[in-house]
Amino acid sequence: MGGLPATDSRCDPVRVPSHVAIIMDGNGRWAQMRGLPRVEGHRRGAKAVRRVVTAARERGISHLTLFALSTENLERPPEEVSKLFLLLKRFMLQEAQLMRNKGIRFALMGDRAQLPRDVDDLATRVEGYTAGCEDMILTVAVAYGGREDLVAGLQAMVDEGGPVTAERLEQHLWSAHLPPVDLLIRAGGERRISNFLIWHLAYAELHFTDVYWPDFGVKDLDRALSEFATRERRFGQVPDADADAPGG
Repeated sequence: MGGLPATDSRCDPVRVPSHVAIIMDGNGRWAQMRGLPRVEGHRRGAKAVRRVVTAARERGISHLTLFALSTENLERPPEEVSKLFLLLKRFMLQEAQLMRNKGIRFALMGDRAQLPRDVDDLATRVEGYTAGCEDMILTVAVAYGGREDLVAGLQAMVDEGGPVTAERLEQHLWSAHLPPVDLLIRAGGERRISNFLIWHLAYAELHFTDVYWPDFGVKDLDRALSEFATRERRFGQVPDADADAPGG
């Protein structure tokens, strides 16, 4: 595997977030506005995924986590859910070789017991196929919920026995392989986190855009990264320059 391509000139490589998480919202509304079936919005959204994954790797992001299907989304009409799983399978089949060539390790995260067997089996194969890749980890959250993640982690920790600590809980989460989120991007105009990566979002910077996910492109990603680079991240601490100021 070769070196990373040059970072986009509009993004300061020193301030590029390590972990970017994206809520890919607006597929259905994008389609409805155009008089198209909702599944067409999901198809166009899948194309946006490829654009963003490629751009994220080129910009030096080490972890990209995409919220594809929540536990609540599984309650949608069966035909829509079935087509979403079909699109996921198609993505894994079509992109596996490219991910391996680009040094991208693939991971599927969520309650995998709720997935169709063929989807889970294919995900396991792609995870194994890209296991040696180290340039970026692409995690796709499917049948995922942040509260459910915490409950599953707590139950596993209790079953194992021993003290209840934050460190041990992190080790038992579905999302145990992920570092804290630096930047959360939500497409589609909503201003909420929708039960996504609750544990990892504790000190994340949030970026909301009205752009529907099928229209989300490289410029939208760069806009979010540029905004992130201007923010002062304190993690609950007082900046050194303000430490002696009154009220600091």
